[in-house]
Amino acid sequence: MAMTAVEKVLAAKSGKSAVRPGDVVFPDPDYVMIHDGVVMGAKRELDALGIHRLAAPGKVMMVSDHDVIYGSARAAERGVFNRAAAKAWGVKQFYDVGRGGHGHIFPMESGLLLPGMFYFDNDRHATNAGAIGAFGFRIGSEISRVLATGTNWVQVPKSVKVTLKGKLKPGVYARDIGFHLAMLIKQKIFDVDIDYKVLEYAGDLDQFSLAARTALCSSPTEIQAYGVFLPPSETILAHAREQATRPFTPVYADADAHYEAEFTLDISRLEPQIARPGGVHNAVNLSEVAGTPVSHAFIGSCGSGMWDDLMQAAAVLKGRRIADGVRLFIAPGTEASTKRLAREGWMQTFIEAGAILLPAGCGPCNDAVIGPIHAGEVSISTATNNPPGRFGARDGKLYLGSPATVAASAVTGRITDAREFFLTEMRQ
Repeated sequence: MAMTAVEKVLAAKSGKSAVRPGDVVFPDPDYVMIHDGVVMGAKRELDALGIHRLAAPGKVMMVSDHDVIYGSARAAERGVFNRAAAKAWGVKQFYDVGRGGHGHIFPMESGLLLPGMFYFDNDRHATNAGAIGAFGFRIGSEISRVLATGTNWVQVPKSVKVTLKGKLKPGVYARDIGFHLAMLIKQKIFDVDIDYKVLEYAGDLDQFSLAARTALCSSPTEIQAYGVFLPPSETILAHAREQATRPFTPVYADADAHYEAEFTLDISRLEPQIARPGGVHNAVNLSEVAGTPVSHAFIGSCGSGMWDDLMQAAAVLKGRRIADGVRLFIAPGTEASTKRLAREGWMQTFIEAGAILLPAGCGPCNDAVIGPIHAGEVSISTATNNPPGRFGARDGKLYLGSPATVAASAVTGRITDAREFFLTEMRQ
């Protein structure tokens, strides 16, 4: 029986030779990830039931990535509680503040999450696992059940295939593809309902690094995709082999696998995109909103927080200053990236430009518990989404762009195509 890649993962982890959409399975995960904001609720729920031991503590990852800087007494209380919980539960893979970084980034970079793997996560951005050829399943509040029993029921989702054709122009990035694709789906130009489905990419994918693939996972998540998957290239496999902490087996869709729908997107003609306030699907060519004044900017999040993303921004900021009246926050995705920024001198580039360096983690993308905006302010960022109130004030205007676009806009104080900087330099 022919299967998609995600169907193969679920079949293998459920001890079955094959599965099809609609089947209910109980997969045995490679990991169970729980983030800092929900540990307290999960533990209190299990304590109330008299459950004080986890089914498989060796598989559990506890990650402190949302409240990295305690901005309130409540956040500090959670931090103390989480450290005690990790000890009580016997969780050895506890990546506390300063220990790992963003839970949807550092496991892929460090070889903890590998091609072909499956894991449960309380957070919906588990879809990032598709960047390395794995499948992360958002279980929400039922994470406590997984902690107690080791698994949970999963209904095998249908899959939608999107073939990317062509090569991106210089100055256009994977995040731009994501915005544009979200627009095509939400406006029914690609006529498919992506809710509780897996979006599987195909086509000219060798051009995309792990960071670019991670960016490609971001926007579909925000329009309700339950999974995103990219077949691992030789470059991705080489990275995985170099970093791997255990053996792994990559998976690929069968040539005759069934998809609910299939579409082709020519990315060779794509221009830099901006997602206007209200959602990633409100995407337009940057030229349509160029010149819009901004006062707040942020580069990071699980959509654009990897090393390559930081370097896109650094290429724009090097030798330049952020415009007066603009504050730019930078949140690396991992502690390893923070150390590398310092080691290779790029941290100085950000500091001299006037940026505010934050510790590795979600940064302002966690509902602006740090770096909020005031009423009426305009922000441009690489956050995962931009609904009203995401960064604090509900009447603020939130735009999204690639790291290069955000950096260029921070320098000029208005939404700006980063290619303007490089074209000017080439003429000199």
